[in-house]
Amino acid sequence: MTPGAASFAAVILAAGASSRMGTPKALLDAGAGDSFLDRLAGLFLDARCAVYVVLGEDAAAVARASRRGAEITFVLNPDPSRGQLSSLQCGLRAAMAGADAIFFTPVDAPGISRETILVLKDFLSGMDFAIPIFEGKRGHPVLMRAGCAAEFLTPPEGASARDILHARRASTRFVEVADPGILEDIDDPAGYERWRARMLQAEDAR
Repeated sequence: MTPGAASFAAVILAAGASSRMGTPKALLDAGAGDSFLDRLAGLFLDARCAVYVVLGEDAAAVARASRRGAEITFVLNPDPSRGQLSSLQCGLRAAMAGADAIFFTPVDAPGISRETILVLKDFLSGMDFAIPIFEGKRGHPVLMRAGCAAEFLTPPEGASARDILHARRASTRFVEVADPGILEDIDDPAGYERWRARMLQAEDAR
């Protein structure tokens, strides 16, 4: 695959109930007038990816609130209680036909950088998967050849996406990046407030 000629898609997983947060995480303020969803969608759109966002029971409200809605394909998971893998499956079914390679990431990791996305695109060549690493820890987004999507659509019984990725370590390129945002996982109000404080501090330091 030649990155310059390849077609890329991104699947953003935003169908969770956000029960610990108490409000849809996709709509949380990411700064600069963006929600979590719009910030992530904008990064992938700027990196020339078609963007697919998987939504659940708050689908109508989230789609209406998105400033990038006209540039996004929204996909409904009719039963997100089946878990995050079910949302990934919905997104992959929508994205795989028109893409050579597909990113996926949860919406609660809004701090990844555009540079990380571009680096992963460059490093996928010759491998099935590319996963970013920061200080020895794996994070998001994951990038895979579209031909590997079937492994997530028909997984072994009880398997998670993490199990599938672990089984494919030999065909995965782990890419060191200078981006702590790949490790973010913002699940509750306290975690969100810590994240917002770090973002404001970083903005003040510029």
